[in-house]
Amino acid sequence: MASGSAYRAALLRRLNLEFEIITADIDERPGRGETGRALAQRLAAAKALAVSDGRPDALVIGSDQVAECEGRLLGKPGCREKAVDQLMFTSGKKVVFHTAMALCHGDNLRQALVPTTVSMRSLDKAQIERYVDADHPLDCAGAFKSEALGISLTEGISSDDPTALIGLPLIQLVALLNEFGWPLP
Repeated sequence: MASGSAYRAALLRRLNLEFEIITADIDERPGRGETGRALAQRLAAAKALAVSDGRPDALVIGSDQVAECEGRLLGKPGCREKAVDQLMFTSGKKVVFHTAMALCHGDNLRQALVPTTVSMRSLDKAQIERYVDADHPLDCAGAFKSEALGISLTEGISSDDPTALIGLPLIQLVALLNEFGWPLP
């Protein structure tokens, strides 16, 4: 797996697959005018291809997630101040989490994208600060950790794959693994 995300690793373990984590050192900054959807897809493919170059016989999974609200791209905040800022911006709005995945084996690359729309509750700054201090979502796109206390920030979530919001769409992953000849179970 071409990702150092503990969240993605935990999801992948659900499938009882043996895997190794190898992080790819790529520039994750968005290109000029790049949408969240395009950025997530580009980064997932770049991660898979970068790791695959050193392991041509391995089946490599790359994944990335970008949150987008009203055209603003929301990555991992990295610090409390940015997390509060992101959540203040998304308060009372719809946020689309674009979760992209790429599987690479040799020259064969397949991709999938699963969008998840989250309707955020209207929250005041004190509520947001309490959430950030309690859940520490500094390593989550949009400063939102749905699998923990972050669920309390929402009015609703819409997706074809509930694991996509956590960072790795397992339904699509199983479909792609079947295409590569790795059927589960």
